[in-house]
Amino acid sequence: MAVVLSIKGLVKAYRPGVPVLKGIDLDFEERGLTAIIGSSGTGKSTLVRSVNRLVNPTEGSILFKGQELSRIEGKALREARRRIGMVFQEYNLVERLTVMENLLTGRLGYVGLFDAWLRRFPADDVAYAFRLLDVIGLAGFANQRADSLSGGQRQRVGIARALMQRPEILLADEPTSSLDPKTSVEIMELLKFQGIDHNIPVLVNIHDVDLARRFADRIIGMTGGTVVFDGPPEQLSDDHLKLIYGGEGWLQ
Repeated sequence: MAVVLSIKGLVKAYRPGVPVLKGIDLDFEERGLTAIIGSSGTGKSTLVRSVNRLVNPTEGSILFKGQELSRIEGKALREARRRIGMVFQEYNLVERLTVMENLLTGRLGYVGLFDAWLRRFPADDVAYAFRLLDVIGLAGFANQRADSLSGGQRQRVGIARALMQRPEILLADEPTSSLDPKTSVEIMELLKFQGIDHNIPVLVNIHDVDLARRFADRIIGMTGGTVVFDGPPEQLSDDHLKLIYGGEGWLQ
């Protein structure tokens, strides 16, 4: 498969001389779910958020389908972000809006501000939003306010909102950390199979190693701002996990 995202020499330092990412080199192909694991503070979230420039790299290159993302600004950055779906740990829904209105915010990059303010979206977008509600298991919830939903339902809306962009890649930053085990499995299933259905790569930053092993086609293990494991789940050994997380008392 072709490489669609190529990260080279990526460095991020929030304070001068104290890098969180220390020269990351990674390539991602056009399909498959990649899980990024590692201890808190090791740079997983920074890596994911650097792709769509929610975090600005200090050094390095992020090449997505031939476009260098690390140095673009303004209109070029806004247009690039339309191609990159993002699912957040804390959902980032507009609580006072309905489920349907939240989904349609995924089209704001394509609709004029005046039309968006008046809630005037093309009929095709509205029809697609209803189809996505079926996909995520929330048919019939279109007119419910976001603040009336459970955590799992909110995350489903967050995924559908990202898919409303018709993205060419889907990023998820700790999408299961606030959810119970059953709902976490359902959310990972949704991310996995929507990646397959839409034929796009999915990058998930996740703490749960068991979920990573169960759903990922590829696991990247990070520690101290560097990549120390990169391979299929079946090759992730206890020795790798000791290197990634430190110690061994937590291993069963």
